[in-house]
Amino acid sequence: MLRRKFYYSPGALSLASHIALIEAGLPFEAVRVDEHTKAMEGGGDYRQVHWLGYVPALLLDDGTLLTESAAILQHVAELAPWRDLAPPAGTVERALLQAWLNFLSSEVHKSGFAFLFSPAMPEAGKRIFRDRLALRLTHLDRHLASHEHLLASGYSVADASCFVVTSWANWVDVDLMPYPSLRAYRERIGARPAVQAALAAEGMVPWPNKAP
Repeated sequence: MLRRKFYYSPGALSLASHIALIEAGLPFEAVRVDEHTKAMEGGGDYRQVHWLGYVPALLLDDGTLLTESAAILQHVAELAPWRDLAPPAGTVERALLQAWLNFLSSEVHKSGFAFLFSPAMPEAGKRIFRDRLALRLTHLDRHLASHEHLLASGYSVADASCFVVTSWANWVDVDLMPYPSLRAYRERIGARPAVQAALAAEGMVPWPNKAP
């Protein structure tokens, strides 16, 4: 039987899945991937595992390779239902979880921070995406003004994802001072033992002072 393997790059979106695996209490082997060269810790080219070359990826015990953060997060939650990391499938709360995961992935990550990380993006273009990102951060801040977590039911894997994505603000000079509810929320999530354990495992303490 294969041993569950988790592929990550320090501080990347894979950190959310790393947090979820620790929260779930699941056994796994973590394999560090150099985000730029695709070299794996211990040897080998990550593109031989996942040919697109991005993280996260989770190799399951049966040999199935699961990719995409939202899918991994939900699968991990379902492997440990007693941890209450995701609402039951088929419920409205589960649909809301999926909505938040999609929002964070498409609207905050890919349509926001990703362009600010790109050295090929001119400053004029970055201003456009900073404005787009500001609107989405405002949406998060307004929601969190009256909610302790993204879901009314409590902490979920969506909170791990939100913590990681919004942490990138410090790396691309996005000021979070205008979003007090988001900042308070980040402090709550960041204090969770599983979050601290994942950060330590990835060598990201203190966090998030600089990009790796």
